[in-house]
Amino acid sequence: MRRITNLNKGWLFTKPGTNPVSVDLPHTWNVQDGADGGDDYWRGICTYERRLEVPAFDRDREEVWLQFDGVNSVADVYVNGKKAAHHEGGYSTFRCNITGLLPDADRKSGHRDVENAERSSREAVLTVKADNGRSDSVYPQKADFTFYGGIYRDVSLLIVSKKHFLLNHLGGNGLFVTPQVEEDQIHETAAGLTAENVSVQMESEIAGDGIVQVTILDAQGNVAAQGSGENITLTLESAHLWNGIRDPYLYTACARLLDPSTKEVLDEVQTRFGIRCIRIDARKGFCLNGRNYPLHGVSRHQDRRGYGNALTREMHEEDVRLILECGANTVRLAHYQHAQYFYDLCDEAGLVVWAEIPYISEHLPFGKNNTISQLRELIAQNYNHASICVWGISNEITISTKDRKGMLENHRLLQKICHEMDKTRPTVLACYAMCTPWNPVAHITDAVSWNLYLGWYVPGMFLNDLWISFFHFLYPKRALGFSEYGAEGMPDIHSAHPRRGDQSEEYQAKYHEFMLRCFQRHPWMWATHVWNMFDFAADARDQGGEPGMNHKGLITFDRKTKKDSFYLYKAYWNKDEPFVHICSRRFRVRTGKTMTVKVYTNQERVTLYAGGAECGTKIADKVVTFRLSLGEVGSRTDIRVEAGPAKEAPLPGTTVFDEAVFVRAAKPDPAYKVKKSGKKNNWV
Repeated sequence: MRRITNLNKGWLFTKPGTNPVSVDLPHTWNVQDGADGGDDYWRGICTYERRLEVPAFDRDREEVWLQFDGVNSVADVYVNGKKAAHHEGGYSTFRCNITGLLPDADRKSGHRDVENAERSSREAVLTVKADNGRSDSVYPQKADFTFYGGIYRDVSLLIVSKKHFLLNHLGGNGLFVTPQVEEDQIHETAAGLTAENVSVQMESEIAGDGIVQVTILDAQGNVAAQGSGENITLTLESAHLWNGIRDPYLYTACARLLDPSTKEVLDEVQTRFGIRCIRIDARKGFCLNGRNYPLHGVSRHQDRRGYGNALTREMHEEDVRLILECGANTVRLAHYQHAQYFYDLCDEAGLVVWAEIPYISEHLPFGKNNTISQLRELIAQNYNHASICVWGISNEITISTKDRKGMLENHRLLQKICHEMDKTRPTVLACYAMCTPWNPVAHITDAVSWNLYLGWYVPGMFLNDLWISFFHFLYPKRALGFSEYGAEGMPDIHSAHPRRGDQSEEYQAKYHEFMLRCFQRHPWMWATHVWNMFDFAADARDQGGEPGMNHKGLITFDRKTKKDSFYLYKAYWNKDEPFVHICSRRFRVRTGKTMTVKVYTNQERVTLYAGGAECGTKIADKVVTFRLSLGEVGSRTDIRVEAGPAKEAPLPGTTVFDEAVFVRAAKPDPAYKVKKSGKKNNWV
């Protein structure tokens, strides 16, 4: 049976010109310089090395493999100085068979010290050269985020039978599960959505010969179906459907490889999967299991302050909790393959996922093969995830592409590959703002979304309505979404009169208030994804405030501060967690005799108190404002808001509250203004 050992501990890391230092994985060398601005973070080749104690294994019957979950962006692997693997693409899993490169424990002759000889024969030196340097053939090379270098995900040692579920095919696990359910099979029950007589195809890829036994377990661990065969279709008489955040029901598929003669279990793999059907309609939007299921959510970059992209499982879990708290039901995982564990969490949470490759910003002259390999790896490694509902093949590719013909040909090829490898999921791409609605690239995939920042990079929030209506007028049968929209907002920058470009928390909130109302006017859009859930590092940026950062997140880079905009989305999307939030609470020092108190809530009724005295009650529709008189200069005003049901006398425990303090001053606090650096660079 398969035996797995984690190899994250005890590495020596060497950057050119420096002495080796001890590190544990996950690790990146760009934690600091990749997020401080200047577009000068170090890119090149660094070396990781560790002693590898080889566990005992049977050379006649077993093999030893290494698995790397993520090395950015080109990796060369050596065992005892001999090349074991070369991999191009920094976000996907790859493996290599190192059996033939390991010392033979039986060769002890010539050693007087038997104990030392045996120890030497059990050890090997594992060396990894990680390269995030510039390239004309490996994506990404031009984009609005930092390309952190390092071994930033787990490394494992696998001992497997020579006859095993395939390990060397695109980093997949050798088991592909394809449920087939039609909308007319689905009906509602007390337990959730179900479908009768659902076919589940179980396709196995194996090295060597053997008997494949497959079993489907329900969420309680009970056997739902079983059979034998490398490519077999099982039937679930009554299947419980995966139904998004309402009911993310998951099955487990288990496959065992048996020796044909002895029936001994040689290898085993498991994968979770969900049963659901999806459809994107140009008039109805996204449909899940035959029901209209409007997709409203966020985009996510994986990095965070102090860690770069070298995240722990707990950090992935925190990100999902925060995404769910704001009420999102979909997440666009930009602009590359994310960690397998994060897709697992999305499966469990019921988040609909847009998964994509880093074919971004420009078509590299020698990058065609890399787009193909990264796409094939993305699909092979993530095929069984119920959460993934669309494959994204590119992002903003028309920004600086010169070879238009080659770019279009490449997109058509990627579209073909998607449907050859996966006949169940639609494809999508994200178009650049300046890409016209009639550009051919916008009509290759099954659906399309746009990255538009009307009201941020260009004036006029009203242009969003015009643009959406214009596209729909031109192409009423083409499903349209917004893959990116947003505005910079820093929690320590404030303005009583917010305007475009001021980086204030208030303008960001004002912008998102408009966009949410805008999308309500166009309910047929198939998906909308806020850019971004979290602030993220983009070392080439300096647009005021903090260099090296993109501040469009609803939450700060360190996940510590939820901006006002976060609570706006929570008011619109989260119906299950009663809350009320006083906006601009960090804008504590005010001038003038009066101020506007703005409140976000998902409750029906809000009452304002100042200094303990009731100031008024209003019926709320996500956003409510009060006008409040302030005291004399130097005085302090304590306010409290209570929110609850619309009835006059709510029952005890049915209200929620929030509190804030404001101080009147004679002059504005200069700390609330952006400190100009003398530069104002966008990443392009």
